[in-house]
Amino acid sequence: MEIFLSETIPQENEIWNLFLTTGWNDEYCLSKDEYYRAVKESRFVVTAYYSNTLIGYGRASADGTVHAMIYDLIVHPDFQNSGAGSKILNRLVELCRRHNIRDIQLFSAKGKKAFYEKRGFKTRPDDAPGMEFKP
Repeated sequence: MEIFLSETIPQENEIWNLFLTTGWNDEYCLSKDEYYRAVKESRFVVTAYYSNTLIGYGRASADGTVHAMIYDLIVHPDFQNSGAGSKILNRLVELCRRHNIRDIQLFSAKGKKAFYEKRGFKTRPDDAPGMEFKP
């Protein structure tokens, strides 16, 4: 299976439809415009295509020097286990390293921890810094 990577932001409908396959919007309650704005504001975006069809993407926000956070690594359910997720993640890490970003973190979807651990990410210890605001 030939998977092509790109660093260009896809069309709004393409990225929105891919995002909807995750079910995450049940919690976020975003409009298509809001989500697309978040994608466009990301420092790095990597997309994966198969036969001109968007099958996956990931994005990272970064301060350009110290920290980067990878968000929304999504692979369409029909293409999971195709290697697309690994390729996207590797490219995002490569982009961060190329820009000398020293700390690369990510949000992992529930049940996906092993995927990231196989690719060099480690779970933060319980006593490590970092919290999430949940009003």
